[in-house]
Amino acid sequence: MTLTAPSEASGAVRGRGVAIGAAGLAVLLGALDTYVVVSVLEDIMRSVEIPINKIQLATPIITWYLLGYIAAMPLLGRLSDRFGRRLVLQASLGLFIVGSIITAFADTVPEVLAGRVVQGVASGALLPVTLALAADLWSARRRAAVLGWVGAAQELGSVLGPVVGVGVVTLVHNHVASVPHDDAWRVVFWVNVPLALIAMLLLQVTVPKRAVSKEKVDVVGGLLLAVALGLSVIGLYNPEPDGEHVLPPNGLWLLLGAAVAFVLFGVWERFARTKLIAAAGMRVRPFLASCAASVCAGAALMVTLVDVEIYARAVLERDGVAAVLTLVRFLLALPVGAVLGGLLATRVGDRLVSVVGLMVATGGYLLIATWPTDVLSAHYLGFLPALDTSLAIAGFGLGVVIGPLSSAALRAVPLSQAGIASALLVVARMSGMLIGVAALTTFGFYRLNSIVNAMPPVVPQGDFTQTVRAVARQTQEAYAHMFGEVFLVTAAICVVGAVFAAFVSGGRHQSGDSPAADDDALVPSR
Repeated sequence: MTLTAPSEASGAVRGRGVAIGAAGLAVLLGALDTYVVVSVLEDIMRSVEIPINKIQLATPIITWYLLGYIAAMPLLGRLSDRFGRRLVLQASLGLFIVGSIITAFADTVPEVLAGRVVQGVASGALLPVTLALAADLWSARRRAAVLGWVGAAQELGSVLGPVVGVGVVTLVHNHVASVPHDDAWRVVFWVNVPLALIAMLLLQVTVPKRAVSKEKVDVVGGLLLAVALGLSVIGLYNPEPDGEHVLPPNGLWLLLGAAVAFVLFGVWERFARTKLIAAAGMRVRPFLASCAASVCAGAALMVTLVDVEIYARAVLERDGVAAVLTLVRFLLALPVGAVLGGLLATRVGDRLVSVVGLMVATGGYLLIATWPTDVLSAHYLGFLPALDTSLAIAGFGLGVVIGPLSSAALRAVPLSQAGIASALLVVARMSGMLIGVAALTTFGFYRLNSIVNAMPPVVPQGDFTQTVRAVARQTQEAYAHMFGEVFLVTAAICVVGAVFAAFVSGGRHQSGDSPAADDDALVPSR
């Protein structure tokens, strides 16, 4: 790839803000579809005739999306290094449209799954390739701020996804009489089509076309890694954790298969002429440190998304939408932290901001671990609501590290490998999410049984209603105690992440940082 100075590609430089905005729209779309299905899952179940009391049969609608998302990511990231960001982003958006149409037309479970897998594969390229595009268009010194905005778009999708799903379905129910009530969920996926087309058009006119490289792509290595990651996703995703089994049925065999595939991938990479991940020019330790810190951040994120909602139901006695809305404080703080963390990293460096962000998250989880059963009436300093404040601190801290960790990982590799590096970083975060929720949820249920067994039996009261209330209070206390331990472990995970973050690339960005030597972008030649 040939790099030209900004003065030689001024049109591309002027349009880079629009280019990253269009790619950010693509990232937002992918993130929306990761979470939007949660709010319309029951509607989909009715359409494909899954009994409402057998929701486990619908979990593949989520799992298979994750399968496609993670498995395809490394190979697609590497293809963007070979053929350019614009081509891969547009191809992915085109495939995303195809997946959305398949899902919108689906009348059976296999058809829904096919559409979701296609959507997942397409979405798997959007975030890492956009991160790599930022590396192409911005110098290392200013890149963290842009990566923070990209991370904010990703996290905003987690906030808006369920809201968009409910909002679109409600709007269709109330104002579009021509759409049958049970088919309103399909509109959610039809909305993707014009938005993806708009993003494709903007990418076409703003992202510079890169000359096709002669460098070969290790397709065999990419497929082996895809199989390994795919088996890991299915083997770790347990839709019904019961406190006794960390893994789903056949999970151990699937993980053994994943281990075999990883070994085969390693052997192939050792002897293959063309490698998916080339070590030449890579600073291995800081890159691996960025990935390890991302694993920890991902684990904390997913544990919060799952366990806070359960906490709201079991301890705060909230149900339905109210339980989900308990997470809003945390989810809104994520994109805010992502933007601010990216801006700070451009001034004081990726390493310091990453460490501080994870320690801020640690503080938030320590506060959450000490929630009393009456947390809704508790306050800090006499006026700060305890629940809102602690969730916001944890979310803000996790958001802060998004831009700096991405920037540090990209600074550790040559620009020609930015696509695969970004993909591996996102895979690390997603792997942390899966491993964290599988392990800590199982740990939580195990501890819940131990806590309940250690409690003295409730003495029957003269009034039956009072006895029931006493049992309910004891159950609430047991859940509160259990969740306190889970979030205490989550705080420890954030500390481990901060230790890894101390080894990421560089302190304050200098004007000589690779790949750019000035404040402007280096833009791939047309």
